[in-house]
Amino acid sequence: MDSESDLDAYDFEIPAERIAQHPPPDREDARLLVVDRNADAPIHASVADLGGQLRAGDLLVVNATRVLPARLRGHKVTGGAAETLLLQPLAEAGHFRALVRSRGRLRVGQKYEFGPLGAELDAEIVALVPRGEIELAFAPDADPYAIGEMPLPPYIRRDAPDPEDPVRYQTTFARVPGSVAAPTAGLHLTNRLFDELAGRGIDRCEIVLHVGAGTFRPLTSDTLRDGVLHPERYELPPAVAARVNRAKDAGGRVIAVGTTSARVLESCANDAGRVEPAAGETRLFLRPGARFRVVDGLLTNFHLPRSSLLLLVAAFAGRRRVMDAYAEAMRSGYRFFSYGDAMLIL
Repeated sequence: MDSESDLDAYDFEIPAERIAQHPPPDREDARLLVVDRNADAPIHASVADLGGQLRAGDLLVVNATRVLPARLRGHKVTGGAAETLLLQPLAEAGHFRALVRSRGRLRVGQKYEFGPLGAELDAEIVALVPRGEIELAFAPDADPYAIGEMPLPPYIRRDAPDPEDPVRYQTTFARVPGSVAAPTAGLHLTNRLFDELAGRGIDRCEIVLHVGAGTFRPLTSDTLRDGVLHPERYELPPAVAARVNRAKDAGGRVIAVGTTSARVLESCANDAGRVEPAAGETRLFLRPGARFRVVDGLLTNFHLPRSSLLLLVAAFAGRRRVMDAYAEAMRSGYRFFSYGDAMLIL
């Protein structure tokens, strides 16, 4: 296997204290490591300084997906704690594709009660499906999201729900429900910052990609061999495609806010370097050797080792440059993962 595609080349140790457990007091307080592919060393800045790192005519493309309160705590009716992550609703009312964590083997007919005392909802496994997922049935008129919590990733430790998470694990521009994880690069951006950028001639537009459970799953040798990822639903409307193409035609740079935005843009790109409107599912796996036809810059968080997100960043900037930047961030006390700091690659 090519060393650039060897997962061991994207492994690193991270001390527990570097994994952000809470967001900064203000979204813009996050630190920003600026990596210029034409420069020798990165620049240390802050997200509040983003406008100073961009230029008039640049276009930010953000992901307007909204995270669903898809994590439910409860118990098996036979006893024992249980937890479920609702991945997506199915065609039959009250049925969901889900993951369940509890002691013992999952089996069809297993019954649960999810939710706070006095507001529990009954649920039952009605089918086992591949990749450890299940089909979970509630009453047809039940709304499990009404008793759910934000589905924070497992490295953010919570013994009980934190009142800041429903707001801070959601971007300020989230509007289309559908994700089970936040597009974390967008968590840093605020209306104040957007107003400042607009004053500098830096515009933004919105695509949608609903982040699925695959973002939590480790990469496998099969994934690397097949060269495709888990499917995720997306939409790039005609008006947005027109704005992206106009920015490119005018000499502006298209800055993807997050790997999700980059994945949508490159899924819709043609060989002429233009995007075409589309909606559906993408399985695009951007890894070293991939050609980026539209994206000129990437605002992104610091990602898990051996993850598809880290490989996407390495595909854009080069493995050695990215791993050196991660090492610099580690030395300089940056905070990692969803609630952590950010990196801008130009």
